[in-house]
This record gives sequence, structure tokens and C-alpha cells, in this order.
Amino acid sequence: MRKFITAALLTAVALPAAAMPGVASAQSSRELRGDRQDIREERRELRDAYRRGDRSDIREERRDVREAHREYREDLRDRNRNWGRDDWRGYRSNNRTVFARGAWNAPFRYTRFRPGARIGAPYYGGRYVIADPWRYHLPRAGRYQNWVRHYNDVLLIDTRRGVVVNVLPGFYW
Repeated sequence: MRKFITAALLTAVALPAAAMPGVASAQSSRELRGDRQDIREERRELRDAYRRGDRSDIREERRDVREAHREYREDLRDRNRNWGRDDWRGYRSNNRTVFARGAWNAPFRYTRFRPGARIGAPYYGGRYVIADPWRYHLPRAGRYQNWVRHYNDVLLIDTRRGVVVNVLPGFYW
């Protein structure tokens, strides 16, 4: 029994958080909630310092509020940076049929695009727009942006300027 428990503990410790979908996102959401709570507490203490009128306390509390905001922004940036990559990859490995390529070809040849490249409107016409990105667990496209299919790749396009914002190569099987 002791060997079984030891093996289970070693396995749990050895598994990276990325192998367990949902764990990292839940942890980062918890961190963000905690950071927001810290900001509220620091602001409350700053208001109290203003009421007391001690300059050194006010200066210290301002510094604490700035630090709490900085931590929140860092956690939010880390969460946003990792969310789009890890979420769809984990989902894709478990749901291969959703990402099946099918009999799909464009009337133009394949070009490997990179972020920052400017492309023509035919590449991101209505025929190639992914109407339901949530189905593939893709991050929400921003304003004036669309997820577009280009052969097996998925591109995030700024539709006003025709600029590639993000590329997910080999998205479809």
C-alpha cells in the first residue's frame, strides 16, 4: 500500500500543469481574483492614510497600490499570453474529429504567413472566416479582427489593414 501511495504522489508531482487542462487556467483565475482583492485592500488603506493625514503613510500606501496593480497586470499578461496556445492544443488532442481537415482547398496556393505580414482581401474573405472560433477553443478575436482558415493554418487577421496578427500553423489535422 505504501508503494502505491508513493507512486501516486510521485506521478502527481511529476506531471506538468500543462498536461492537465484547466488546472493552469483555474490557478491563474484564482491569482487574478486574489490580485484584485489586494488592490481593493490597498486602496482602502490609502483612503485611511489620507484621512489620518500622515505623509509617510500616504507615500507608502501609494507605493503598495502601484505594486498591487503591477502584479495584477503581470498575472493578466501571463494568462492572456498562454491562454490561446494551451487551450486549443489540449482540446485538439482529445477531439481529433473537430479538427479534421476535410476536402478543403483554396483557389490560391499555400503561403506560410508570419505575424505582421500584409495580405490581400481574398485571403480573408467571408468564405474563409471561422464563424465559430469557440468551437475550436480559440481566443476571442478583437475588434476588427477575424480568425481565418488558410489550408491547415489559422490566421488572426486585422480586417481594417489586412495585417496578420497571429498564426497557428498546423491547426487542422
